[in-house]
Amino acid sequence: MTEDITPFRIDVPQEQLDDLRDRLARTRWPVALPGDDWDTGVPTTWLRELVDYWRSGYDWRAAEARLNEFPQFTTMIDGQRIHLVHVRSPEPDAFPLVLTHGWPGSVVEFLDLIGPLTDPRAYGGDPADAFHVVIPALPGFGFSGPTTDAGWDTDRIARAWAELMHRLGYQRYGAHGGDIGAAVSPQLGRVAPDRVAGVHVNGGPGPLPPLPLSDEELASLSDVERDRIGRIEAFMQEEFGYIAIQSTRPQTLAYGVTDSPVGQLGWLMDKFREWTHPRPVLPDKIVDRDMLLTNAMIYWLTGTAGTAAYVGYAQESGWGASKPNSGVPTAAIVFAHDVGIRRYAEQENTITRWVDVDQGGHFAALEEPEALTADIREFFRDLR
Repeated sequence: MTEDITPFRIDVPQEQLDDLRDRLARTRWPVALPGDDWDTGVPTTWLRELVDYWRSGYDWRAAEARLNEFPQFTTMIDGQRIHLVHVRSPEPDAFPLVLTHGWPGSVVEFLDLIGPLTDPRAYGGDPADAFHVVIPALPGFGFSGPTTDAGWDTDRIARAWAELMHRLGYQRYGAHGGDIGAAVSPQLGRVAPDRVAGVHVNGGPGPLPPLPLSDEELASLSDVERDRIGRIEAFMQEEFGYIAIQSTRPQTLAYGVTDSPVGQLGWLMDKFREWTHPRPVLPDKIVDRDMLLTNAMIYWLTGTAGTAAYVGYAQESGWGASKPNSGVPTAAIVFAHDVGIRRYAEQENTITRWVDVDQGGHFAALEEPEALTADIREFFRDLR
């Protein structure tokens, strides 16, 4: 590693934790809307219970200690501080892999993947499948925040990742991502096709189908694909509001989510409920509530909920802009919640592996870590 990469350790001052506990105790709760259910947003009753646990049962110091078990670093790239977790495998022939999270996630998403990916021998796997793992925080997210200037679209992030991997001494590597990471990882293949051996995503690498589809196009799809089209249409009607706000008024949103921990938690939990699977099950019954709160803490302690919203959805290159095919072998594992459709993904990507799964949701690394790990291993087995 070069001298540009500096060791980093999370050490949150106690006064920040005391301030958080005080804010939680003084929350000004809204009156519950009629029904107090998920149809109008996060239910007050459910969020109150989660906040009570956050204040009196959740242990940030334990979470901080777990995060600090993994080597972490910071480096400046293109004027922006980038925080990363970098864990080298004990296996001498391990293959480098960069993992990219999304919104409303963080590097916390991948904690349960680090051991199985870097040391498969210790987890009952084949040591030949070992990876050196690099997990950078997206610019503006967590300890990679706040952003110092505009323009951090997926192309600029991908170029920063290529520089990061170069600084780490990795000249050939793989890429995996979900959500925003499922856009950054294919773009990394486009900006560095001679270095990226393969791209693996969960949810599909895009693009989305051009809606509305004709009756003839719909008839040519499978039942699973037609269901995904229906859920995309429902999303555009019922859930697009958060994208509209974050991509047009992120600064206005930032005041509430940066000043109020409960406001921030509610904003994040709305999506964890909508995008985990099965949807009727409460999100903290699918993803461990300590993990949900640790993810929220990364945003809160760094004051980056606003900059993360800005980077995540204020993409200067625009939504839906067509992208060239890099030729890099690309794989997708599409869990039950997600809506990737192979024929549309093939317009911009060289799809060599596509797996549809009838379980799991959008947060694959948190919901289905074993299935995701197995698919990553199998895809890269012939690309090392």
